[in-house]
Amino acid sequence: MNGPAPEGFRHMYEAEVDLDELAMRAANGDRDALEDLLAAIQPRVRRICGRMLLYPEDAEEAAQDALLLVATKIGSFAGRSKFTTWLHAVASNSARTTYRTLKRRAAERSVDELPVNADPRTTSVIAGSRLDLLEALEVLGASSPELVEPLVLRDVQELDYNEIARLLDMPLGTIKSRIHHARQAVRPLLRVHD
Repeated sequence: MNGPAPEGFRHMYEAEVDLDELAMRAANGDRDALEDLLAAIQPRVRRICGRMLLYPEDAEEAAQDALLLVATKIGSFAGRSKFTTWLHAVASNSARTTYRTLKRRAAERSVDELPVNADPRTTSVIAGSRLDLLEALEVLGASSPELVEPLVLRDVQELDYNEIARLLDMPLGTIKSRIHHARQAVRPLLRVHD
């Protein structure tokens, strides 16, 4: 598939394409398969990033970074898990990286530039506020980094436990334990205080 597909065809194409087969061809160096794969996954990547970054421009930046990562790291996809599971991890990590970058940029700005009445749960970190979930993940990552990815894959990206265990190449019990401990750790960080 060369060039952009018409809108109606694109939706049909996404539904019909075998992403696992396309990803394996791309991982083996097939450039046409890589182009087709990137076209097919673009809407999914935007949705994944949009679940974590509520401000559309932030989510779009993360999605573009994730697509670039897929293009450059596709050779590391070995087919041990479904491609979509691997993709969720890549896109989720890209959203978290984008958040850290935006947070750093915001901290470098003058305090005078920040909006006065911004809601931190819905305002972009570009505007100087934070997203509570991503901030909680940053806190968790500082003390227990091994808990972050399983929690994101389960509670944000809604993958099932077995998919997460395959993706992270860990026993199912370890995944369940890490998710349980991660939830306990972030719960107090997400409470809204009056």
